[in-house]
Amino acid sequence: MNKSHVSLALLALLMLAGCASERFVLLPSADGRPGAVVVRDAGGEVALDNPYAATMRSVGGKTRYQSSVEDVQARFGEALAAQPPRPTSYVLYFETGGNVLTPGSQAALAGIRQEIADRPASEVMVIGHTDRVGSVEANDRLSLKRAEGLRDVLIEAGVAAGKLEAVGRGERDPLVATDDEVDEPKNRRVEISVR
Repeated sequence: MNKSHVSLALLALLMLAGCASERFVLLPSADGRPGAVVVRDAGGEVALDNPYAATMRSVGGKTRYQSSVEDVQARFGEALAAQPPRPTSYVLYFETGGNVLTPGSQAALAGIRQEIADRPASEVMVIGHTDRVGSVEANDRLSLKRAEGLRDVLIEAGVAAGKLEAVGRGERDPLVATDDEVDEPKNRRVEISVR
């Protein structure tokens, strides 16, 4: 390749590099809660704080604009469609001092099983918790027993064991803060995250 061809190729690469840009669009959250993000670089920052607020950075600087559902679908539709579903969380509650679900939590199990079945490559984390009645060591054992018990129920219902992980957190992460030896029903629970 002669010198002029190398120079033309280098010029073409520089021109292409000069056209490069980055686009940031704040999408609405699945649950409707407001969100925000700040896009920051050496040239300053742009706050995006309403759905479809957007900014584009290029060699010429930043441009803030309002995108739309249609624009996002046209530009990013394929990538968005390829995303896995968002994780779903469930909380099931237990009767005092043992491994027996409350009637309402027992009824919720069918929906959880269906959620797991509907996800082709699901992973399920089962996290057991207790209230603050009893020793820390006993509550650690009970929380793990609760998590493993629910894991076993899901396996018996046809969920592949390899999709499930069970852990116990004892009394460490209460939903309702209490003093020691307080019987709080909302703290006797298993959290199930399906992702």
